[in-house]
Amino acid sequence: MKTREQYIAILKKYLPEGCEDLIYTYITQENVVKLHITRERKSKLGDYRCPQPQHDFHEISINGDLNSYFFLWVLLHEMAHLETWKRYGNKVMPHGHEWQGEYAELILSYLQYFPKETQPMLHRYAKAIPLSQVLHTQIENNLHRYDSGFDAKEELRLNDLHQGDVFELRNRPGIQFKALEKRRTRWRCVMLADGREYLVAGNALVKQREL
Repeated sequence: MKTREQYIAILKKYLPEGCEDLIYTYITQENVVKLHITRERKSKLGDYRCPQPQHDFHEISINGDLNSYFFLWVLLHEMAHLETWKRYGNKVMPHGHEWQGEYAELILSYLQYFPKETQPMLHRYAKAIPLSQVLHTQIENNLHRYDSGFDAKEELRLNDLHQGDVFELRNRPGIQFKALEKRRTRWRCVMLADGREYLVAGNALVKQREL
């Protein structure tokens, strides 16, 4: 059984400075949460599991390779699932208005621990239910700028490119696309490997490549 000091020391490795005590209190005193910090998972960044007959605690897992701000962003997402389950059980949609309201409240509660330049965007996001997918993408792109090895000179937004340019999405390295046509907030793109077409958000982080 870890002491409080040991638990706090672990949380400090993954969270933005200053919020480890709040998270510690949330997962050990306000709730009984088994927090798993995992290896990188391609399929998901985190998940939440409600208490079951065989165990009477909540479980949250978060990928341990995330930068501290993104780690907190994902953790709040899973905490919102916990809060939704406490209030509604399994009677509501996983990402419905109830969950969105819980997530918005948590974001506002932890707003000060995110980068200052991201806070106005987070505030707008949390104040508008239903939550905006466009703002969601913008926030995640902004938080990725704090990843280890991020190079602002190399990484662009899709909107910075031109029709016919070839690129890779930052979250799908090694897969090349060609920008075909801009449509308001998205681009129609084709994956060069198989010719399939996709609509990609114009604010998506990309790396430009040569054919």
